[in-house]
Amino acid sequence: MSAKFGLIGGGVMGEALLSRLVAQKIYQPSEVIVSEPHPPRRDFLAQQYGVAVTSENEVAFEATEIVLLAVKPQVFDAVAVKLAPKLTGRDRLPIVLSILAGVPLHKLEAAFPACPVVRAMPNTPATVGAGMTAIAPGKLAQPVHLEQARTIFGSVGEVVEVPENLIDAVTGLSGSGPGYVAIAIEALTDGGVAAGLPRAIAAKLALQTVLGTAQLLHESGMHPAELKDRVTSPGGTTIAGIAQLEQAGFRSALIQAVTKACDRAKELGS
Repeated sequence: MSAKFGLIGGGVMGEALLSRLVAQKIYQPSEVIVSEPHPPRRDFLAQQYGVAVTSENEVAFEATEIVLLAVKPQVFDAVAVKLAPKLTGRDRLPIVLSILAGVPLHKLEAAFPACPVVRAMPNTPATVGAGMTAIAPGKLAQPVHLEQARTIFGSVGEVVEVPENLIDAVTGLSGSGPGYVAIAIEALTDGGVAAGLPRAIAAKLALQTVLGTAQLLHESGMHPAELKDRVTSPGGTTIAGIAQLEQAGFRSALIQAVTKACDRAKELGS
């Protein structure tokens, strides 16, 4: 069985990428093969997206253009040792894209010598096409390979390129960031309830406020400080709230959350 795009691991993030690649016609279903160990999951992916499925990682690794590794980092060694022999005698080697947290480029390149390798760190909003992915090229990755990686991850959101030594910082910010934002939305909702709002209304207000603010900043290119100044009038409600946030160390807490998460990512990758 031959395919252009091989996906090893049909979990949440793997499916997110698969669904967008097929929907945007970057790859036709007939050009995709997915390796997934769980039979019910294989059946679902085959029925939902019309792609070929297999329980054998080696079969998916035979894809001619791109192989995306989307397995758990803990099983990488076991998976790689079976895939490496598939490189022997091939006329054309695929680009290996990895979204495995904590698995560095040197380990990926040792497992797949002669293959162009690109390491990527997407985040969970990719599941709704609003993700943020950072990519870091390996030694053999050429501009054409990076462009293909951008196409793949661009199907689920925005893409930036960084050197690998910044991937842990990316993990601390955008990789873990959805968790911080979720807590902020939950806290805003609780604040609304404390101020007398019904929870359903408070939740809707909090969510749309965060969503709308992010969209405004994104579309206008405005600096966050400028927007803050625009909505902060002398002696008004917003400055009273901001003063309380500063007193509680809100800004410092977010900064420390990113740096602590970055430190933890480095520990996991060592």
